[in-house]
Amino acid sequence: MSSTTLTGYRELLRNREFAGLYAGFTLTVAAATLSGFALGTLVHQQTRSPFLTAVSMYGATFATVLGALTLMSVADANRPRRTLLALQSVSLAGVAAQGLPGLPLAARFALLLVLGFFQSLGTGTRMGLLAEVIPAAAYAPARSLMNITSGGTAILGFALGAVLLRELGPQGLFVLAAALTGLGLLVTAATVREHSIRLVSRPGLRQTWATNAELFAHPSRRALLVKLWVPNGLIVGCEALFIAYDPDRAGTLLAAGAAGMLLGDLIVGRLLTAERRRRCAFALRLLLAVPYLLFVLHPPVPVLAVAVFLAGAGFAATLPLQEQLLELTPGPVRGQVQGVESAGRMTWQGLGAALAGGLAQVLDPGTAITAVAAVSVAVTLAGRPFTARAEAQMLL
Repeated sequence: MSSTTLTGYRELLRNREFAGLYAGFTLTVAAATLSGFALGTLVHQQTRSPFLTAVSMYGATFATVLGALTLMSVADANRPRRTLLALQSVSLAGVAAQGLPGLPLAARFALLLVLGFFQSLGTGTRMGLLAEVIPAAAYAPARSLMNITSGGTAILGFALGAVLLRELGPQGLFVLAAALTGLGLLVTAATVREHSIRLVSRPGLRQTWATNAELFAHPSRRALLVKLWVPNGLIVGCEALFIAYDPDRAGTLLAAGAAGMLLGDLIVGRLLTAERRRRCAFALRLLLAVPYLLFVLHPPVPVLAVAVFLAGAGFAATLPLQEQLLELTPGPVRGQVQGVESAGRMTWQGLGAALAGGLAQVLDPGTAITAVAAVSVAVTLAGRPFTARAEAQMLL
């Protein structure tokens, strides 16, 4: 293990630029948690539709694929700091617009798509910067710290969101989310310096498509993307039904899932070596889905909270997979490839939410959650022979 890994997260946070990226990321997650919870609650109150509620919470993810297919090359071919600040400014405007009272639902969903598009580009740019401001050996611990913080922030966001919702209402949560987004923009501007352009080609559709074609042409990278996207996205679809399943205790279930994610990332990213992380990846993808099979039995909420907590730890499977993807990615296009990975994962989360919400329209939410979790288990089991062959090719 590298010295950076041995010294841990404290050493990473001594890096001013990483600390700035980390703080900006944390504030962005907090804003997204509050705004997503507010919008999901608002849509549920107005429509009582499980499908629309699920899509409203994760609808922005549908647009991330558009960013991955069109302009993701800006993550590597433009000045990264300038690009990130511009994209965060667009996100600030979008979140603030959600706070407008009386805004029609159609306009809110349109804003979701716009925000998802620009957020996908922002993620690619941020991850490209991350790979530059820290050494390669510190990448997994850095992503682990960011994932842990994301889980912890989501726990606080859902818990505080449920409390603040009673005092401020959905519109007040939107205003608070906008303030957090603006603070994240200021922190990033104050701490992150400009870096050189990694890709000399002009950004645009042609460059984006060329890099994406190369990405998907590699069988090992294709296998990694399947493992990163599909099981993860289906389980997020299960989470998208918590409000429809039990509106009064949805915050508890969402917080339990975020807490499990925090613990899983802490253990896998901080305590395990890279080799052990890889060996655990398959078991973690199963853990991600199997506990959700309990929902068909409709046990008490405390039992479900424990199950969701355990399943949340399975999200840590993304760490070794992201680590392997970085190893297989040429330096000049790391921002775009990581942006595509994130966009695809988020798009599958949106697809999972839509699938789960559609099933909940004809089945009860508990049965729909179980069905989607069963599909996730089946995908993980069916894909193991293909991904094992791809991993063997990586060693050649």
